[in-house]
Amino acid sequence: MSESRETPRNDVAETQAEPTPLRRKPVQQRSARRVEQMLDASAVLIDELGYDALTTTLIAKRAGVAVGSLYQFFPDKRAVVQALTQRNLERFVAAVNERLQELSPEHWWNIVDSVLDIYLRMHREVPGFSKVHFGDVIDVRLLADDRDNNSVIADSLVEILRGHVDRPADELRFAIAIANEVADALLKLAFRRDPNGDERIVAEAKDVVKGYLAGKFGD
Repeated sequence: MSESRETPRNDVAETQAEPTPLRRKPVQQRSARRVEQMLDASAVLIDELGYDALTTTLIAKRAGVAVGSLYQFFPDKRAVVQALTQRNLERFVAAVNERLQELSPEHWWNIVDSVLDIYLRMHREVPGFSKVHFGDVIDVRLLADDRDNNSVIADSLVEILRGHVDRPADELRFAIAIANEVADALLKLAFRRDPNGDERIVAEAKDVVKGYLAGKFGD
């Protein structure tokens, strides 16, 4: 992979998701903390009960707030989990961006390993993530009304990678979209086989994606 002649972007790339589905945006720090508590509580409850059994009453109780306080910010449990999923995407994008700045990657091998390793770590460590991922379990368009969730993720990765890759934007976007779909399918298989991700399938996913991207952009 050749490096771009542009100066790599050091700022955290913006995600391509819609704004968080809040009824009203918390202005005071106390309100912002309360919203974070609700998101944290929903994540833990999803791990314990699953999305279908989740209710706004349970979220409020676990967060230590009145259910009326939850409704001030969210109309229903779907909106809470949508906000949680968007927060996870923002953290994923920030972690990928930070890792690539450290790597100053010279080829796709480092990029693919970094992106997939961050995803795997979130799947294993972030509460609720293994049940919801980036929203497909709930709605294939949970992150944005005009695109499916995988397209939002691919667009977010393109925003990061365009500072590192000297390729036309449309060519880069198409390749990343295909690589993302392939990786998504194989990682889902890995986690169906093993709750922690079948290591053989994870390794195969990395090899497949690397091979595809190397064929598009070279070693």
